[in-house]
Amino acid sequence: MSDIGNGKSPAPSEEEIFTALDERHTEEVRRLLWDSKVDIAGLGGLGSNIAVMLARAGVGHLHLVDFDVIDLTNINRQYYFIRQIGMPKTEAISEILHDINPYIDIRTEKVKVTPENYLDIFGDAEILVEAFDSAANKAMLVNTAMEQAPDTTVVSGMGLAGYMDSNLIKTKKITDKFILCGDGVNGLESGYHLFAPRVSICAGHQANAVLQLLIEGGKNIR
Repeated sequence: MSDIGNGKSPAPSEEEIFTALDERHTEEVRRLLWDSKVDIAGLGGLGSNIAVMLARAGVGHLHLVDFDVIDLTNINRQYYFIRQIGMPKTEAISEILHDINPYIDIRTEKVKVTPENYLDIFGDAEILVEAFDSAANKAMLVNTAMEQAPDTTVVSGMGLAGYMDSNLIKTKKITDKFILCGDGVNGLESGYHLFAPRVSICAGHQANAVLQLLIEGGKNIR
């Protein structure tokens, strides 16, 4: 594993990556996360950042769903690069995640989620991250999940636009199966634009809530 970082050396082995993760959060937690699966609906500002955070944490199985391709307007807040413009977001984020950990199991679907195809896409989801842009699509996904898959825990983001106080963004357990992150007010519909800092802060809240659910069942989420 010498000379890693020169762009030419082989990737670390799976065992070496596991050892590095063990040093950060114990073998027990690493094994738990590596055996876990998380579904993410939407790979824009929230979803792309959440996927990267979960990959870095060592979650071993990610199911990533988005129908869109990357354009230049995405670069100001989404975890993509100029060289990836025009690529499907599913393809681009898979490339990035495998640069972080080539051994992650990634399943992608380039499809638009509707109430009619929800169960075909997310029927086996235990933890579903809602990461859509518009309030209407967010509400559609959350309501559909609650109606069609009541055993799925949904971690949603709402209220992350603009550049207001970072500390307004909170994580709140609405029900045992619905966790909401954000300030609940400043969405796109409020007239504010999206900037990387607040989008990333909310993404961090959602990713951290997922880890709390996986590691301790979410017992400390209030």
